[in-house]
Amino acid sequence: MKEQNSIPVTKVERSAKFVKTGIQIGGNYIKHYSKKLFNPEMDREQLNEDNATDIYKSLSELKGSALKIAQMLSMDKNILPKSYVDKFTQSQYNAPPLSGPLIVRTFTKNFGKTPEQIYDTFNINSTNAASIGQVHQATLKGKKLAVKIQYPGVGDSISSDLKLVKPFAFRLLGMSEKELNIYIKEVEERLLEETDYELEVKRSIEFSVACKNLDNVVFPTYYPGLSGKRIISMDWIDGLHLKEFLQTNPSQELRNKIGQALWDFYNFQQHELRAVHADPHPGNFMITPDEKLGVIDFGCIKEMPDDFYYPFFSLISTDVINDKAKTIDAFRQLDMIHKDDTASQVEFYYKSYKEMIELFAKPYINNTFDFSQNEFFEKLYEYGEKIAKMPEFKQARGVKHFIYVNRTNFGLYTILHDLKAVVKTDTFKPSLNRN
Repeated sequence: MKEQNSIPVTKVERSAKFVKTGIQIGGNYIKHYSKKLFNPEMDREQLNEDNATDIYKSLSELKGSALKIAQMLSMDKNILPKSYVDKFTQSQYNAPPLSGPLIVRTFTKNFGKTPEQIYDTFNINSTNAASIGQVHQATLKGKKLAVKIQYPGVGDSISSDLKLVKPFAFRLLGMSEKELNIYIKEVEERLLEETDYELEVKRSIEFSVACKNLDNVVFPTYYPGLSGKRIISMDWIDGLHLKEFLQTNPSQELRNKIGQALWDFYNFQQHELRAVHADPHPGNFMITPDEKLGVIDFGCIKEMPDDFYYPFFSLISTDVINDKAKTIDAFRQLDMIHKDDTASQVEFYYKSYKEMIELFAKPYINNTFDFSQNEFFEKLYEYGEKIAKMPEFKQARGVKHFIYVNRTNFGLYTILHDLKAVVKTDTFKPSLNRN
């Protein structure tokens, strides 16, 4: 892939990139409707393909929060046309890598030394480049290391980038301004944390220690002394990304083993730690040669406060959902039903959200769940498409914590579906005893 020698860093440079992309998209629409004059039967597939290509190219050159949003949207498979999902999914694995001089400059700025002065060997060519940073292989004292380097200007451009992304998000998501602002604010907070590599090293150590007794889950060792604001050094974990792993045609037994490790990893965090690795895209996991799940990125952590955790998990893991009054009370606590809703609105949202919760909770209700079944996912996507078209859901509903908790759980479900795994779902249950 062609290397990138510079990144637009200033607001003016980044704005210009967005304006240029907007003009390209406008041109795509003109081209589409011109062709449609001569062929009224023509669908929007080529238009979506052209727009997806232009938007992805722009976001991948900007890196940072702009590309991160593409990554997040690619996981919400039910809210984007297929061509966008296919294009944006690339952001989970690769983006144009930085050139050698830019990498060296990042090291000298952070450590006052070049990579060669810090490690015994350092491969100037990255092994993969994603949204916030790229990874290089190095060695030191006989150990193979992964060195993650943050792109220049990423942390400083988050707020302005998100303002620039808003027009695209309006067009792609069809959200109301209020809802979009809540979404953008929560995304901004998590992205600011993700660009704080010192915080990431601290959390990575805390979480890998907390999760160390989980079966078949492994973590790299982190090296704070070789890490800083823009660079993280950790052990290299050999293995295959999910896509590569599935191409090896693994046995059902092995799929179930990896799926179980993934389920336990997430549900241990949700219910025992009340904070969860909230970036479940396949690029953050490796399947090791000894058939374990390697977790290689703890940049995005979502904490779950009591006033969210208790009402939400009471709905999916107890008989609360069978009691209308208790369910409505939980929906009110979660701001899914508003205090000024009319009686008919309360009834409408009660029925709509109950349908969603009952669908979402299916894996929790049984002791084992087969994630290979297409019917479950078809119903989830159908529900998502149905409410996306309803005017009643254009206004913001639900507390902000849903943004990352839903993303986490649907991301987990999607990976388990790709694995076609059958997992025991009663290993870590919601802890609803407040004592």
